[in-house]
Amino acid sequence: MTNALWFFPLASFVLFLVVYLRDPRRTINGLLFNVFVCITGVSLIAAAFLSGNAFLMVLAIIPILLFIFMIAFGGYALAIVLLLNAKTLIQKEGRKFSNYLTLILGISIIAFLVISLVQPIRFLPEEFQILYSGIMLILFYFFLHLFSFLSAYFLYQFNRPRLNQDFIIVLGSGLIGDKVPPLLANRINKAIEFYHKQQAVTTPPTIIFSGGKGSDEQVSEAEAMQAYALDKGIPVQHTIQENRSVNTYENMMFSKNIMDRLKESYNSIFVTNNFHLFRAGMYARAAGLASQGIGAKTALYYWPNAMIREYIAVVVMNKKRHGAVVGVILGFSLIIVALMYGIK
Repeated sequence: MTNALWFFPLASFVLFLVVYLRDPRRTINGLLFNVFVCITGVSLIAAAFLSGNAFLMVLAIIPILLFIFMIAFGGYALAIVLLLNAKTLIQKEGRKFSNYLTLILGISIIAFLVISLVQPIRFLPEEFQILYSGIMLILFYFFLHLFSFLSAYFLYQFNRPRLNQDFIIVLGSGLIGDKVPPLLANRINKAIEFYHKQQAVTTPPTIIFSGGKGSDEQVSEAEAMQAYALDKGIPVQHTIQENRSVNTYENMMFSKNIMDRLKESYNSIFVTNNFHLFRAGMYARAAGLASQGIGAKTALYYWPNAMIREYIAVVVMNKKRHGAVVGVILGFSLIIVALMYGIK
């Protein structure tokens, strides 16, 4: 019996590994990894109790208690952390709407917890309760998808490209006039670091600076980034400007066009900030690039708000699929309500 417990963890790990190695830039990798972790955890707990060993059984109780504690108090703790983070972010980055996302999420979690505790829906007609259940199912679906996304994002941070690249694509972001701000400088510095590492062992790669000119910018992002890299000692012959793109997908597509013209076969990577790394990889896959990414560090206080933006953007990227799931759940709920009216 104990030996049979390990079949499912092993099978789930093999499935995860096969899918992940085929392409680490997919959200399903996070889902399969979470399934593997859950199955392995359940198997370990079951094996501990089946062993009859008192010490192992006590150890098995600890994760169970932690899980119960997270269910009971995890939402409140998360809401408090988000609200505190919102205060820090707004103080450091200003009162832009995009900086209020952690505040909005924190308040939303508190509202959800209060509604779940009070259960006002129980005072409404049964038809509304069915629709409420459908909405809760939709929230549960996005909860699972969010955890899959976070796990896939976490796994992708361990990507370590080989030092055999022909090109490094540096993804642009906003400028301050014609100057490179710290966030973008971190990306360029990461590319320069990789450039020097590869130069020490083989032929140095060509760095493609990708980014067009915004309406509030004096020069294109590509031009400003190239100038920054030249000041850091990168030879101009090892740099290329891609100055037409206005979003991440175009960064990848237009950079691919440049590389395709220069070489028939090549290896390439892209550089962005670590919070943006996984979504950028998804755009690279959509553009037909085999490129994997490396991420520049981001200030810890900035990370939660940035990850909320990233998740929203990933949902929008797959809006047809998510819309279909939401439509099916709501449609099924409405059919049940209609049948109930028909019976009455």
